[in-house]
Amino acid sequence: MDYAVSIPSDGLDLSGVVSRPDDLAPGEKRGAFLILHGFGSTKESGNVMGPARLLEALGYVTLRFDMRGCGESAGERGRVICLEQVEDTRNALTFLAGEDGVDPARIAVVGTSFGGAVAVYAGGVDPRIAAVISNGGWGNGELKFRRQHASPQAWARFKGMLEEGPRYRAAHGRSLMVAREDIVPVPQHLKDHMEGRQVKLWPANALQEFPAETAQSMFDFRADDVVGRIAPRPLLLLHSASDSVTPTEQSISLFERAGQPTELHLFSDADHWMFAEDNPRVWGAIRAWLAAYFPARGPRPAASV
Repeated sequence: MDYAVSIPSDGLDLSGVVSRPDDLAPGEKRGAFLILHGFGSTKESGNVMGPARLLEALGYVTLRFDMRGCGESAGERGRVICLEQVEDTRNALTFLAGEDGVDPARIAVVGTSFGGAVAVYAGGVDPRIAAVISNGGWGNGELKFRRQHASPQAWARFKGMLEEGPRYRAAHGRSLMVAREDIVPVPQHLKDHMEGRQVKLWPANALQEFPAETAQSMFDFRADDVVGRIAPRPLLLLHSASDSVTPTEQSISLFERAGQPTELHLFSDADHWMFAEDNPRVWGAIRAWLAAYFPARGPRPAASV
């Protein structure tokens, strides 16, 4: 059963959808998942709906929602700030913990790309999160951008944009707006591949323009600094072995800094949007990991120390 919800977060209302399994018995409590969308995307994206369908079929309660300023949620349109999205995630967890059928001690989070980075960071700073799955996430914004804007010319343009942002705001009293791909470029071969598989990269209402402050917040974001705090709660890191958007080394770095139990899976037959591609090997790895570390019905995970 799906139903729309409104989630309070820092004085804003976030638009969400809760799904409860049809076989949930009265009074029964299940493990649950928050599902986080990617950069400027929405709760309707393929990278959200793919894991939502899998988790619902496995018997979890799920909550997918639009971050502030995205989709149908309140907030300044296009203002995508990493630490604010961490707060939205924590507030969504508080909301989901109060829903019928949810074990408040067994709420996990899964996210893709930007959402994967936010999931890891939220797990590191909020011990209420019972488990974390990150798909194509990142731990060091500066190093990520340095690889995404690899040529000297591209890097100079990107750094120039960051430097111009504060000057523009001071001169005009508003943010400098920049295109999505001036922040996170997507190579043409990946666009062609997704189009050939009839998979849209972004929903129709996904953001295509952002304030320069968004790029700065991503540049400064360091999930690497907090990933070690997730243990002994379980962490699953998924990444394409040759990711065309987020450098694969970002998940490797997160793995090196994480405690145990942590697993890292690199997939050779997938690219950045592998949740949207409905890759059966990816779903198989997630199923096995969930069975071992976070079943829908099962004992509570070890408490964080």
